[in-house]
Amino acid sequence: MYLLWGRPGESGDALRDRLLGEAAPRLLDLGALRLTLNVADSDAEVRLPVPLPAGEEPVAAEVSLFLDCYDRRGPFEALLGDFCARHAGYLVSESLYRDYGGNRFSKPRDWPDGARSPGLLMLTLMERPARLEHAAWIAHWHGVQSPVSEEIQPRMRYVRNEVVRAVTPGAPPYEGIVEECWPSKAHVTDPMLFYLAEGSEERLRAHVARMLESVRGFLDLPRIRCFAMSEYLVKS
Repeated sequence: MYLLWGRPGESGDALRDRLLGEAAPRLLDLGALRLTLNVADSDAEVRLPVPLPAGEEPVAAEVSLFLDCYDRRGPFEALLGDFCARHAGYLVSESLYRDYGGNRFSKPRDWPDGARSPGLLMLTLMERPARLEHAAWIAHWHGVQSPVSEEIQPRMRYVRNEVVRAVTPGAPPYEGIVEECWPSKAHVTDPMLFYLAEGSEERLRAHVARMLESVRGFLDLPRIRCFAMSEYLVKS
């Protein structure tokens, strides 16, 4: 998985068009077995509840690809370097916790490779707090947070990526990369929808409290980074 930071002055739409039109075919020609592009373009413009600290550059795109052997990734990294100001790469273990059609919030996928997925994708980057050993951190993320969020949020697709290690120099120390797909922008910006409160203020307060308790159990809130993006399953 690669996080891409945009070039100064380049819009998300321009980056999206270059990644889909130029980078994707070349990545596939190099031998990528699967390829997903997530881009912060105009179709994904939304105010998220977790703003970036002042002065911090946002992640403009994320590229996920499967290779036969990760230590043959050099040509892929060189290519991606032509499309961004900088990038950070991670070897990850992917778990598809929920896919399209797996619950009442979405139908099974019926759109082709390369088309924009419906709704909105939220990319979340997570650091493990120093207070937690790795095993305890994973146990809470996988055993507590995933079931809690599945129960009280309208999520269509949820991909957990546990970072095995960074593969590029200077990559931020993220240990978890999460991709969550939501039915619409409103489902991310309206707390009533985001927490399945069904119009009840009491239910909203209870679900928010439950979520905060779970999240604080394995993350430091100021260290979480979230970005809204459009998802393109280029080769599935």
